[in-house]
Amino acid sequence: MVHTLHEDALGDARNVRTLALASELAYLAEPEAVVQFQRQLGMAARLISAGNSQAYVATSPEHVLVAFRGTEAPTSIEGLKDWLLTDALNLLMVPEGRLGTDLAAAGVGARFHQGFVNAIADIWEPVYTQVDRELRQSDRPLWLTGHSLGGALALLAAWLFHRKMISVHQIYTFGGPMIGNADAARAIDREFRGRVFRFVNGPDPVPRLPLMSLIANEYCHCEREMALAAGTGPQDDPSLLQQTAAQAGQAVLNSTMIDELWSGFQQRVAAHFMENYRKLIDRLTA
Repeated sequence: MVHTLHEDALGDARNVRTLALASELAYLAEPEAVVQFQRQLGMAARLISAGNSQAYVATSPEHVLVAFRGTEAPTSIEGLKDWLLTDALNLLMVPEGRLGTDLAAAGVGARFHQGFVNAIADIWEPVYTQVDRELRQSDRPLWLTGHSLGGALALLAAWLFHRKMISVHQIYTFGGPMIGNADAARAIDREFRGRVFRFVNGPDPVPRLPLMSLIANEYCHCEREMALAAGTGPQDDPSLLQQTAAQAGQAVLNSTMIDELWSGFQQRVAAHFMENYRKLIDRLTA
């Protein structure tokens, strides 16, 4: 069965299944991914890799799709600890460097996670060049998707395409973390209203990150969360965050609290895996 995309349907179950599959295929090595994109989606795919960021640009006569690779293995999630907990406050800043001007257009108060900005900066130029070439050859809807950090990259790429006057048709993310503060989230909501679909498995801790303190977290999601399963996020878990908050007193997490919090997150790491997102989506959209 070939999964297809339907241009005129917003958040349609068929699009959800197709883009969840594309996000899962993005984790494959290029030889296998090329075969599977063609076999399962009817699309020709090309891997773009730069620095520590990867994405597949997949095309058919009807569509252009960019699927950003995320971080999935538990050992890799452990490597995100500093990004998503310890250094979150320091990393929420006005972007600098090559993409700073485009991201600053989100508004005076907009702040983005610098680590995610660095990740999209590594891969942006070749992704943009390939997509622009494809759309100049034949104008088609552009779809963006990704799981975990791939979801964060998909949202940042959407804004950058917008700044390049390239229309993004729809964006689907799965288990993605927050990419910036409320002003940044509002800018994305304003430009892509009704076209961002952010899927969250209830027990998955990653969509509740980054977290810089237990009392005030400046990070914020864009709208339209699509819940896939019942369950509290880690911010609501009395056995984890509330207990730690009672110990924390006034605000900032110390190193011991961060270790305890991260240990609790790791116990839920299976809820973050893309294969579990796919199972839930298949069950709910059957």
